[in-house]
Amino acid sequence: MKGRVLIAGFATRHVAQSAHNAGYEVCAVDHFCDQDLSWCTADREKFDELNDLPDAVDRIAQRHRFDYFVATSGAEDLPTTIPLAGTPREKIAPFLDKLDTQHFFEKCHVPVPRLAGPGEFPVMVKPRRGAGGWRNAVIHDAQGLANWEALYPDVPYIRQQCVPGIPASVCCVTNGKEARAVATNEQILRGSGEAAYGFSGSVTPFSHPQAGPMIACAEKIAAASGCRGTIGIDFMVDDQNTWVIEVNPRFQGTTETVERACGCNLFDLHVNACKGSLPASMPAPARVAARSILFADRDLTLAADLSPLKEFVSDIPWPGTFFEEGQALVSVSADGATRDLALALLDKHITTVRQYMR
Repeated sequence: MKGRVLIAGFATRHVAQSAHNAGYEVCAVDHFCDQDLSWCTADREKFDELNDLPDAVDRIAQRHRFDYFVATSGAEDLPTTIPLAGTPREKIAPFLDKLDTQHFFEKCHVPVPRLAGPGEFPVMVKPRRGAGGWRNAVIHDAQGLANWEALYPDVPYIRQQCVPGIPASVCCVTNGKEARAVATNEQILRGSGEAAYGFSGSVTPFSHPQAGPMIACAEKIAAASGCRGTIGIDFMVDDQNTWVIEVNPRFQGTTETVERACGCNLFDLHVNACKGSLPASMPAPARVAARSILFADRDLTLAADLSPLKEFVSDIPWPGTFFEEGQALVSVSADGATRDLALALLDKHITTVRQYMR
């Protein structure tokens, strides 16, 4: 065993699994505590609201001594006395506020959608804090903006120029001064409803004419960020342009497709980067890996046990779990020699899983 690590945040299973595969004993503080989190952890604490997370961390820390603390979404700026493997609180703060992130990009002189002026439409509206893009929306007029504000009262936000293209990202590792790109990713978004711009999966690698410029820009940003470990840089790209959108200063939702496509262990790369060591280079992905999050199309209680499908299903709920319409149910994965083959197998796996949800 390499050591004992505590992973805390809203969702931790993808990081816990990577750490377990890397040879660590893993404990987790998690909102879901799904079946497969129990398979790769020695102990767990479940919490409901983010305000409950610090107490849950304290409870599990009283039971174990930890060598490392790793934060996922919601726990990035949580104070802890456990040795941190990740970005210090003072360095992470600018990337938890999208207005501060905007100013950081402008200082780095990288292409970023500009902030929109008063009365300018259409615009992309984003809450200043929060992850996953769930409340982001394209607003076309003043009435639409008023409706968004009514839906999310008292939520500070930014208004950005709308830019065309495909949502993508670059997974990097950084030691606080230098950075190395691990993989490019195509991001899958919900595409409709109030959460149209919410993250719902990824395809790795992202084979696109702008992949090279994305990597160069991401490494520049990651090196300048002062972050440590693995971080993700989000982009919008078309055939001629690359716009940087966001910095995710933590393990990303693309972790599984990066590992499956590249044959690497991202947790090992993360810990090594926190210690100052970066890989000289990363091998080209040998496969194309795809992952899609399935959402409840109605209120439902999932009676079936999906654990027999663990070869291609993750975030597996306990039988009898209730889901409201729109909530994330499970993740489904596939890989293949090409993007088309990977997506075709992903569709087949999704069809299989949906049979359990009737």
